[in-house]
Amino acid sequence: MGKQVSKVFTEQERQQLVDELIADRGPDWAEQCKPGSFGCHELLDRTALVADTVERDVLTHPACVQTQDWFALADQALAALRQLYPRIGQERLDEK
Repeated sequence: MGKQVSKVFTEQERQQLVDELIADRGPDWAEQCKPGSFGCHELLDRTALVADTVERDVLTHPACVQTQDWFALADQALAALRQLYPRIGQERLDEK
């Protein structure tokens, strides 16, 4: 089995997701998720939850610990989530 390459989303793909949100929720969809909104708070909570799960259930899993490259990738994922959390939180606080 070959190495699996992770998907890196492009700006074009992000814009496609925006277009889908407009089609599904209407042109004002972003108001529900702007900094300071319940949607933003929900993202903040989910980010903390997923970071804790990655740390508790992935990074420290024996199969991950015993494999150096898996451990490094899991650590990178955790670091990215831990960087994302305060960025969301700060923007949320700045909007209040």
